[in-house]
Amino acid sequence: MFLNNKSDNIKIKTGLYVVSTPIGNLLDISQRAIETLRKSDFILCEDTRVSKILLTKFDIKSNLISYHKFNEKKQMYKVIEQIKKGKILSLISDAGTPLLSDPGKLLLNECINKKIDIIPVPGVSSITTAMSVSGFDDKFLFYGFLPKTENELNKVLSSLSSQIYSQIFFVPAIKINFYLKKLKIYFAGRKIMIAREITKMHETFFREDINNVKMFKNQLKGELTVVVSEGKVKDKKLDKKKIYSEARKYLKKYTLKDTVDIIFEKENINKKEIYKLCLSIKNEKNI
Repeated sequence: MFLNNKSDNIKIKTGLYVVSTPIGNLLDISQRAIETLRKSDFILCEDTRVSKILLTKFDIKSNLISYHKFNEKKQMYKVIEQIKKGKILSLISDAGTPLLSDPGKLLLNECINKKIDIIPVPGVSSITTAMSVSGFDDKFLFYGFLPKTENELNKVLSSLSSQIYSQIFFVPAIKINFYLKKLKIYFAGRKIMIAREITKMHETFFREDINNVKMFKNQLKGELTVVVSEGKVKDKKLDKKKIYSEARKYLKKYTLKDTVDIIFEKENINKKEIYKLCLSIKNEKNI
């Protein structure tokens, strides 16, 4: 067994540790995370009932402090005082990597302002886990939980649909059909993957062309990770005069490849056309 119950020889300094925990399968926790949590004087967690399951599994007996979005500001100053006294505190979420659609940003920024050490203990995240098995382009945007109201949701999806990158959202399972109807409108022509119960016994990945995706008949539970594939670049009319000017400027500082990438990201036009134009400029004697 690679998990060692003896961590007495591990020394960690005073500060705030941002510790990743499993998103389902408890064996996905790292040895370093276990050792850090054991050495912590206090562990900040969203739900003590959920966190106790993990801590009991690995014989972690550190004191728990309830820390969630409703008491974050109140608890923050108490936490800062404990760290100033030389205590070691760890921040965990119910599952995965803290601070990604989870409470803790107020505390983190206060630690930054007070020049308190913040130490990441990396590990599992449903974001990267879902992305790694999606098969979509790995340049992606993570939004988090989508808005609950229809008007706000329309605004957000209208803006995001103009982005060509793969995109990741968190969605409450009970409202999946509400969000699917909107995703079908704004991301037509793309593919979708819906990840449920990642790393757990009933782990399931639904994959489909978003145009063909059907509504769920049975009510799902928990939270879902939804990944939408990259979009196709819409060919825009090439403004050769503008691109020529930009390319000449960038080619004086960057390689041909970097210049093409910069202009592509900036202008979102056909990459082959950009390359041809940049190559012709590169071949000029005065470049």
